[in-house]
Amino acid sequence: MDHDPFAELKQRQRRMWASFAPTALFTTPVAGHLVRFAGIAPGESVLDVGTGTGVVAITAARAGARVAALDLTPALLEQARRDAAVAQCADIAWTEGDAEQLPYPDAAFDVVLSQFGHMFAPRPEVAIAEMRRVLKPGGRIAFATWPPEHLVGRMFMFVARNSPPPPPGAQPPAQWGAPSVVATRLEAGFHAPFFERGTMHFPALSPAHYRQFMEQAVGPMQMLVESAAADPPRLHALRQEFEALCAPYLQDNVMRSDYLMTRARAR
Repeated sequence: MDHDPFAELKQRQRRMWASFAPTALFTTPVAGHLVRFAGIAPGESVLDVGTGTGVVAITAARAGARVAALDLTPALLEQARRDAAVAQCADIAWTEGDAEQLPYPDAAFDVVLSQFGHMFAPRPEVAIAEMRRVLKPGGRIAFATWPPEHLVGRMFMFVARNSPPPPPGAQPPAQWGAPSVVATRLEAGFHAPFFERGTMHFPALSPAHYRQFMEQAVGPMQMLVESAAADPPRLHALRQEFEALCAPYLQDNVMRSDYLMTRARAR
């Protein structure tokens, strides 16, 4: 069997994102935007890649779609199943799996969606090829990502600067938030993409409150803090730097997180 140099990274991601459920509450309005932006219609077959707690999958199912949803992290899928039961969306097919190796046949879906999910697959060319493979001819892809120049993209670059490097060949997730990069990555399998922007709002009394939540519920920040726990001066400096990064985005007790929507039709 061939050795997968990214297997350890994916195991770390599986553990890292297990605490994400509280953050999903704030991404729920974005899920509504994404489903509307994608033009989901009743009866369409939809795949949600990197579903997390299922906010996009459940939103698409409530719009009348037939939905399958996949994520690396079992703990998030458990929450997704609970939320789907409350929403009376019992028919969603939940699967633990990898965006780089989708366990679905060719041309199985009318639409493939991803909200801040597929962008964490280390090899963009592999993930997008898989998403294209499972789309029907003329099918649609639509996803939300974090631009590198705005708050969350800058947060992930901050974490990357202060963490061990990923395996050679892994690409930074925030690159998926740059329209020029997205257009290049899609051009082989899709027609020219259409873009739209939006802003996620996160209530916070101060940058320190926002940082505290991120450390508790967003895996990359958790791991960074844990790595510095034995070095109090370094931990203090990291926290100071992070709060300074966040401060310009706080207005009226709301942290503003700008995101990018992309939609494209398969060739």
